[in-house]
Amino acid sequence: MRVLPSTISENEFLEGLKQVKRKELKLAFMLGFYQCMRVSEIVNLKPENVNMDTGFIHIKQGKGSKDRDIPIMQPVKHGLRHLPIGLGVRSLEKWVKRYWPNIHYHTLRHSGATFYLNDKNIDIRHIQLLLGHSQLNTTQIYTHVSPKNLKDKFDGVW
Repeated sequence: MRVLPSTISENEFLEGLKQVKRKELKLAFMLGFYQCMRVSEIVNLKPENVNMDTGFIHIKQGKGSKDRDIPIMQPVKHGLRHLPIGLGVRSLEKWVKRYWPNIHYHTLRHSGATFYLNDKNIDIRHIQLLLGHSQLNTTQIYTHVSPKNLKDKFDGVW
C-alpha cells in the first residue's frame, strides 16, 4: 500500500513564511507552494523565464526534460523580481526544515496542489497541467481531499 505524502495548510505555510527574512528564500518557498514547482525547477528559474505581460512562467527542462508554461499566481508576482534564487537544491531542502521541521521541500508542492483542490476548488485536470503530470493518477496521489471538503461537497447536493 502506498503512503500518501503529508501536506500542510495554507495557514501553516504562511505561519512559517512569516519567520523568513531573506527575500529570495521567501520567494523560493512561495514558488514551491503557490506555483507547485519542483525544487530543481525553482533553482533553475531565471528572470527571462517570467513573462509578466502574458502572466506565465516558462518552466524549462522540468522532470522528464519537459517544458511547460504555468500561470503566475497573485501571491508570488511581487517576489519574482528577486530571481534568480541563487540557492541550490540541497540548500533549499535544508532551509525548509528550519521553518517547517516536519516536512520536506517537496511537501510544499503537494500542499499547494491540495490547497488548490480543496480551498480554491480548482478542477484536478487543471492542477495536473500546473504540476506538469502526464498522467492524472499521478496528480491524484499528490492531492488530498480533506474530510471537510468531502462533506461540504455532498452537503451541497441536498
